[in-house]
Amino acid sequence: MCAAVATFSCLDTTAKYLVQSMDPLQVTWARYAGAFVLVVIYLNPFKRPGVMVTQRPLLQIGRSLLLLGSSAANFFAVRYLQLDEALAILFSTPFMVAVLSSRFLGERVGWQRWVAIGVGFIGVLLVTRPGMGGMHPAALISVGGAVCYTLYSVLTRLLARTDSTETTTFYTNMVGAVVMTPVVYFVWTAPASIFLAFLMGITGFFGGFGHYLLVRGHRLAPASTLSPFIYTQMIWTSTLGFLVFGDVPHFWTVVGSAVVIGSGLYLLHHERKVGRTMVQAEENQ
Repeated sequence: MCAAVATFSCLDTTAKYLVQSMDPLQVTWARYAGAFVLVVIYLNPFKRPGVMVTQRPLLQIGRSLLLLGSSAANFFAVRYLQLDEALAILFSTPFMVAVLSSRFLGERVGWQRWVAIGVGFIGVLLVTRPGMGGMHPAALISVGGAVCYTLYSVLTRLLARTDSTETTTFYTNMVGAVVMTPVVYFVWTAPASIFLAFLMGITGFFGGFGHYLLVRGHRLAPASTLSPFIYTQMIWTSTLGFLVFGDVPHFWTVVGSAVVIGSGLYLLHHERKVGRTMVQAEENQ
């Protein structure tokens, strides 16, 4: 999990570097086209056609489009925001997932979870500081990306009940590549150097390999064990932002991130506690 989020930090850093000289949609295309090539090589759907069989095709397509929207929004946002600012906003996703899970997945949200969710959103407000002139309007794009990622996460839970991880991974990258290939024709700018062309290619590797590590991690340990390590991404992102762009985290970004991460860790702790209680109750029956 730590390696996965470190890889995602590298993806965001590379994307921020690229969008200074080319359209974010072109970078989005490079990310999905490159990842799709890796997925085809790794899963080899020609010899394993079952990988392409899904019981819920519309849900797969919708989920993939939501992740595509989240990626594109994030790449647009990091053109103007520091990497740590965009990531702090994205960290609101677990709280929004908890809210939607009570509505669409039938999961109970007790008062302790509601408190954690409320405090977490206060942390996001400290980062964005709406109406106070402290954040670039691109923060709204980042919030939109977080909403897309939230809905994507909820649909991922639903699809996990019917489709394999390999099938979901295949559709995620295929849909992104298919949708962005005709779009990139209208925004294409030839890379000004071999180095930029290399960075375009490596975005697909970072995106594809990061999700591969994510899946491998969840095969080795339960999500409740892995979730706290997601927050190590802030360390990688802040470090890379400073080394590559000279960005120093703002005071309110640090404070807001601390509130968001603290609330997220409490939410995870509470869910673990509830889970243990339910297991003990079932064992006693």
